[in-house]
Amino acid sequence: MPGVRFTEDQSTNLATLYGRALDARAEHPVLGDATAADVVRHIDYDFGKFKIGRYEAVGIAARGKVFDDLVRDFIRRKPECTVVHLGVGMDSRVFRLDPSATVRWVDVDFPDVIDLRRQLYPERDHTTMIGASVTDDWIQQVPGDRVTLVVAEGLTMYLEPADGQELFRRVVEHFPSGEVFFDAYSKAGIKAQWMNGVVRRAKATLRWGIDDPAELAGVGLTPVSVRTAEAFLPEEAWALLPPVQRVLYRAVLRLPALRKMGKLMHFRFGA
Repeated sequence: MPGVRFTEDQSTNLATLYGRALDARAEHPVLGDATAADVVRHIDYDFGKFKIGRYEAVGIAARGKVFDDLVRDFIRRKPECTVVHLGVGMDSRVFRLDPSATVRWVDVDFPDVIDLRRQLYPERDHTTMIGASVTDDWIQQVPGDRVTLVVAEGLTMYLEPADGQELFRRVVEHFPSGEVFFDAYSKAGIKAQWMNGVVRRAKATLRWGIDDPAELAGVGLTPVSVRTAEAFLPEEAWALLPPVQRVLYRAVLRLPALRKMGKLMHFRFGA
């Protein structure tokens, strides 16, 4: 069992992994990520410190399913593409979706995270793992010859704003065309990060809040859609929440400031 000693920000990827593992063990799973449940059993780490209950596990799994569906749709529309998964952590998305050989898949994360992935996940054809910070010059290792999807789940809010802007600028300059999917916090959400129990217990720090997609126009990204909090909890996941949590979540959705604290952002770039 590999031991894990990640930084506070890095350790949040283990919280996500653990939430998906709990969901996979549930009677009615949302994502059903059996790989996550297996991988958790092979990592020497105190997952209990995250104190993730059924409510949090449903939310984590539902967000993963939303991203899976978006990536799956892009691959359906652009079968000969590159998919770059930034800040992949221990996510098994490439195994869940199992894209065909026409898809070049690239996973990027810190070297120690990628080292752990190599120990726990099998090698996969047409898949490349790059050990680097997303703010480093990893992009030169990826051919810039195809339409490209860049997906970043649970990443942007941990970046410094200038680093995040520069990251997407390099994406636009390197690849001929494509799309970008990521989740983001509003600036108010960054200020209220103490409300996020998983982030607080991991002792991580959120830094970059985005209120208006036009803030990324300067790097060459054109907004396609922005969906607020309700996008992360589809109806089938909503039904699995305890009654009290459903009432609380409904109340959140009625307050614009709270509803907009978390959002799913979709951009396109290039021809």
